[in-house]
Amino acid sequence: MNAKEAIEYIENYTWSSTRLGLDRTKELLDKMGNPHKGLKFIHVTGSNGKGSTCAMLDSILRSAGYKVGLYTSPYIQEFNERMQVNGKNIDGDKLASLTEKVKAIAEKMEDHPSQFELVTAIAMQYFRDENCDIVVLEVGMGGALDSTNVIDAPEVAIITNIGLEHTEYLGDTLEKIATTKGGIIKEGASCVCYDGAPEVTEVIKSICKEKNVPLSCVDFSKLELISETLNGQEIKFEGRSYTLNLLGAHQLHNCCVVMEAVDALRKRGWKISDENVQYGVKNVKWPARLEILGKDPLFLLDGGHNPQCAEALATSLKNLLGDKKAVFLMGVLADKDYNQILDLIIPYAKEFICLTPFSERAMSAENLAKLLTAKGIKATAVPGAGEPSHDVSPAAYKAMEDGIKMAREAAGEDGAIVCFGSLYLVGHIRGIVLN
Repeated sequence: MNAKEAIEYIENYTWSSTRLGLDRTKELLDKMGNPHKGLKFIHVTGSNGKGSTCAMLDSILRSAGYKVGLYTSPYIQEFNERMQVNGKNIDGDKLASLTEKVKAIAEKMEDHPSQFELVTAIAMQYFRDENCDIVVLEVGMGGALDSTNVIDAPEVAIITNIGLEHTEYLGDTLEKIATTKGGIIKEGASCVCYDGAPEVTEVIKSICKEKNVPLSCVDFSKLELISETLNGQEIKFEGRSYTLNLLGAHQLHNCCVVMEAVDALRKRGWKISDENVQYGVKNVKWPARLEILGKDPLFLLDGGHNPQCAEALATSLKNLLGDKKAVFLMGVLADKDYNQILDLIIPYAKEFICLTPFSERAMSAENLAKLLTAKGIKATAVPGAGEPSHDVSPAAYKAMEDGIKMAREAAGEDGAIVCFGSLYLVGHIRGIVLN
């Protein structure tokens, strides 16, 4: 089995759908010798900011000299991004050998593990083989029944900003979603919570009290923004100064969550200096999160795909671009709250160039353009963008190239382009622009 065959096996459509529950993951890991039992974790859940929070913690802990595993999803350009050790993606040969090992066990199980469960098991074995000091572990969806929740009490359980999402799986109120996500909080851990909606914070406080877990709710009143430019953000938090390499006001809040998590780790004996924190946040890299791909014209890439992300993007564009309006190169999934997303960003748009993301759940470029036109904004579907499909055909690839060209022509050298709306699109755009 090579890396390509391994990825094809993992993504096999017959078991790739979401199936919440821990039984399959526990059985699979047990038959593998429970590699996760020898690891320490920071477990991160929430609706927005999980990936950025994980990336900052990974960068800080590596700066402190620890060997750090990082498990995130989805990937932007390459599947191997999902499992990293000390900032490097898992090697293709290693991925293949581990997948072959896991496949042999999974094939004998009466109930075959899902795609995410397979990847989680592979990652656990990889981090164990690499003897990681600590693993920054991002939840796939929810918390209590997510396959990552097979771990024992983590060093720190982090709850980032919570909004209404995946309501068919997690519940239709913030309280229900918070209860589900709070399932990662276990006796013996510490907990850090983004202090957002009051009903969410109350749920997390209640869970921590029940499980005798020390809780830190981030006090954003201690945050001060000194300056924000396209080169980064200068901030003060609790009297300390930092330069954050990530753009956007929402990243300032994520950074504060990270600072509280660092304090929780220090209380548990982890050696992390202020210099380690400053270096970590200054040098963190997290692609497709308000990432600058070029400056003539300015080309911003953001994988946001829900109303909370759109609201954060709108705030960032107002701060970074002022009165200048951007050309949006955009695609959305049909099962997202696309009307609210579009209403939030239209005030910052000069026009839209529409593409079809690579998912069966996508809205076609033509339908998106029609929807935007009905809202009174200029919108053009890229010829050849096609109908929803997960396949990136030569015609679809050419449509992406054409879309980028159209956006650049519409923006001009002094304008701005924002590629936004779906992670099923932005990774491919990123590859084209940077290559």
